[in-house]
Amino acid sequence: MLRPLSGKPIDRRDGYRMVQRIAKSARIPRHINPHSLRHAAITNALDAGVPLRDAQILARHADPRTTEHYDRASGNLDRHGVRFLTAYVAGV
Repeated sequence: MLRPLSGKPIDRRDGYRMVQRIAKSARIPRHINPHSLRHAAITNALDAGVPLRDAQILARHADPRTTEHYDRASGNLDRHGVRFLTAYVAGV
């Protein structure tokens, strides 16, 4: 685990400062914080086709509806359940 210069275990503020320092070093022009990284990980997992249940476990969300808010492609008909069911029944 990363530790701050003090050598003590990190807390929320240390994590925030580490992310800020890394973003600044990388010359990322936007405001980045630990939640931004969390959001990106969940969104990218869903975009990569990770099942909602697995993304929910990754996010440690109690309710799958919370995880669904991260799904940018929720309206994409290619990912609709009927399509997957039809492919399964057809043996594809």
